[in-house]
Amino acid sequence: MKQGEVMWPRLVASKILRKRLGSHNFVADFPINTETLLELPYLEQESLSSKIIFNDYQDTNNYKVFVSTWNVGGVAPLEDVNMKELLDTSNTSCDIYVLGFQEVVPLRASNVLGSENSGIAMKWNSLIREALNKKTSKQERNEEGKLKEQQISIPTKDGKPSITPEFRCIVSKQMVGILISVWVRSDLQPFIRNPSVSCVGCGIMGFLGNKGSVSVRFRLHETSFCFVCCHLASGGREGDERHRNSNATEILSRTSFPRGPSLDLPRKILDHNRTIFLGDFNYRISLPEPATRSLVDRGDWNALLQNDQLKMELTDGQVFEGWQEGMIKFAPTYKYHTNSDEYYGGGDGKKGEKKRAPAWCDRIIWSGEGLKQLSYTRGESRLSDHRPVKAIFTTQVRVSRRLKGLQNFFISERFEQITSRFDLSSSLGRSSFQLSENLTP
Repeated sequence: MKQGEVMWPRLVASKILRKRLGSHNFVADFPINTETLLELPYLEQESLSSKIIFNDYQDTNNYKVFVSTWNVGGVAPLEDVNMKELLDTSNTSCDIYVLGFQEVVPLRASNVLGSENSGIAMKWNSLIREALNKKTSKQERNEEGKLKEQQISIPTKDGKPSITPEFRCIVSKQMVGILISVWVRSDLQPFIRNPSVSCVGCGIMGFLGNKGSVSVRFRLHETSFCFVCCHLASGGREGDERHRNSNATEILSRTSFPRGPSLDLPRKILDHNRTIFLGDFNYRISLPEPATRSLVDRGDWNALLQNDQLKMELTDGQVFEGWQEGMIKFAPTYKYHTNSDEYYGGGDGKKGEKKRAPAWCDRIIWSGEGLKQLSYTRGESRLSDHRPVKAIFTTQVRVSRRLKGLQNFFISERFEQITSRFDLSSSLGRSSFQLSENLTP
């Protein structure tokens, strides 16, 4: 038997086993556990006692959540990628940012069967960090004419300045080409508990990660969230939508999270209070290609959406029935020529070139109550053959009434002094999380 014949089965088995392990195997700015709130120093005064912290009375806070999905077509991020345009940080400020990517690496055999290229995820996270936190500082010239950075202060109710909180990554997880990265305001971080991930491969052999999902769950205060970043089966032929339906069914049934020490945490996707499904769903438009292109040229989105495969699933399908999607008022996001606004295969397409009809492959849908969509749009980056899609939600979060006062503490100067003591441990935490990602069998 040749050496290659032995190695490939071992690689396949290793990838399958690796995805089934490690619900806490992810990268973050610092380790987070269920006792984050209780382990903070200097909380011994009566007003912050455990009796009050766990008071049964609850109130509701409203938060804004940004969600985006982008199939980047295996193209490595360039330094000039305009993440600020995608995140729209100059016009909108959200409390939580969830960014999903597909094909962060080319889906060739070496990437599907080999170890994850964590360097690509680090590049995307670096760009996200810079875009989110750039607005929390401004440049001014000192007396010598040199540029200096100053943090922006915003006045509080008592008139004292308060430093705008930075954004920190609470979970970043990659499976082959699928990457999800979740960021929250630093003053919300102490209220994030039980973060974990679950990966489901639906690709080659029904288990490998060239297709599938990476799901993230966590609790904010007393409300559980689940974000599912997916890349479903491709194909524009009649009947290919059944493969996508099958992938979605597998994701919903096989995704599983730990129940936690008290066995009170949601285990399945739909058990969570707030659930958002994002990604390259790959659903197409069930019309002949010439008819599809004609309607696209006329901008007749309503006629196209009446034949959209995902819309049909949302209304009377077997997989996504009951899920919700906002109104689509933007052009199909796939398939473009790279660095162009021209759809692939149309007009002056090359001889022998596959003519993939335009489609809304990239979508964001949600399930359950407590979520209200404020916007649903697309970005215009020409980096890949897909355009990114983004949405902003408001969400209701249950929180203890007495615990609300703690939020003022976490954005106070005193808390800044406390967290500065953890700078070293935070950096060590990042290293240890990265190391565990690389060493997981």
